[in-house]
Amino acid sequence: MVIPPPVRPPRISEFLKPYVLKMHFTNKYVHAQVVHAPTATVAASASSQEHALRPTMEITRDVAAAAMIGKILGERLLFKNIPAVSVSLKREQRYHGKVKAVIDSLRDAGIKLL
Repeated sequence: MVIPPPVRPPRISEFLKPYVLKMHFTNKYVHAQVVHAPTATVAASASSQEHALRPTMEITRDVAAAAMIGKILGERLLFKNIPAVSVSLKREQRYHGKVKAVIDSLRDAGIKLL
């Protein structure tokens, strides 16, 4: 007689906060991406380093550039039917300046933050 393996419920982490917003700021550029945590794949990303966005920005590293990156990332998320993301801040990041600009413009684009 063969004993079947036990049936385990799916991991709860796949349903809680699957999409995580990660931001990176350098002295020249602003990068933001949304990662699907269970599969560790990038769902959407935006950067001030993209050639299509550079002509529309005067400076690629200030708060206005961060706000534009958040707006573009929000549009790309809505295009891929991702309505909500959770925010992952690094230890040195505070909700101030460029971080606040990205998060607020995502919220204005219609993305819910968990």
